[in-house]
Amino acid sequence: MAKIYVGIGGWTYAPWRDNFYPRGLKQADELSFASRHVSTIEVNGTFYRTQSPESFRRWAEEVPKDFVFSIKAHRLTTHRKVLAESAPAVTRFIDSGLAELGKKLGPILWQFAPTKKFEPEDFEAFLSCLPPKLDSLKLRHVVEVRHESFCNEDFVALARRHKVAICLALSDKYPLIADPTADFVYARLQTSQAKEQQGYPKKELDRWAGYVKQWSGGKAVAELPLLAKPPAAKAKGLDCFLYFIAGAKERNPAAAMALMERLK
Repeated sequence: MAKIYVGIGGWTYAPWRDNFYPRGLKQADELSFASRHVSTIEVNGTFYRTQSPESFRRWAEEVPKDFVFSIKAHRLTTHRKVLAESAPAVTRFIDSGLAELGKKLGPILWQFAPTKKFEPEDFEAFLSCLPPKLDSLKLRHVVEVRHESFCNEDFVALARRHKVAICLALSDKYPLIADPTADFVYARLQTSQAKEQQGYPKKELDRWAGYVKQWSGGKAVAELPLLAKPPAAKAKGLDCFLYFIAGAKERNPAAAMALMERLK
């Protein structure tokens, strides 16, 4: 059975103390609370600074056994002119303590600057730097690209060859690439609205629930445009990771929980 994870970005956000966290909840208990209302959290703090192994170990201890974290890689790994030179930074990041999460380690997100263009040879050199394992843990990698030059089938073929997922970004700023290229789907929904109590209109949440059911059931989503011909259909569905990120952040926990309710 394909697995489905729905969550939010981070767990420390002051406005959530008014509309998500119970009044009076200690800040030290916010991760524990959040992890029992969503099934995954994307850690964004790792993009800006290196965390200690002790931090990863503590996070793993505070969440349920079936919870997973996705981890955004440090920007020094991706924000560089020549990606072929990323290998040392990639190794440092992977070895910074991720293994402490154990089976609670979900996909690793490698996010690129909006100005970074698709240069096939250089980007393939970067993908070749990504290790398939960390000790006994199988690693899953996902790339979030933000320049229109990536909207071509050569990029899709490259990601598929390396079994790296392309982040499906629902955004007002960046291109949406919906081609499945790995054994999982990774989506970042970034357009929540403050006027909507659940972040998104009910019909839109219904639509995304339908997409997840199709992906996890091994079916293609006909409503989403693809850049390349999809691979042959497989009986096994794709694991799905969906995160409500950015937009009206104060609404994102409600959006995640509303989507989870639709997927029961």
